[in-house]
Amino acid sequence: MPTNEKEINNYLFDQLDLVEEALKLAEEENATKTIEFLKTRKMKIERKLYQKPPLVRESMALYET
Repeated sequence: MPTNEKEINNYLFDQLDLVEEALKLAEEENATKTIEFLKTRKMKIERKLYQKPPLVRESMALYET
């Protein structure tokens, strides 16, 4: 199991690569249900991969001053 942010990002990039390869194959085969599933999966992985850090720390810093 990944223990730090770099390992998590590597894991997510690996998942993204696999989904993109499977998506290409599904498009060649014209497998519409599979294409929709893989597009949804890709969107979820990208959302995790490119999420912005929570703003909790910044808002807490305002109250500490």
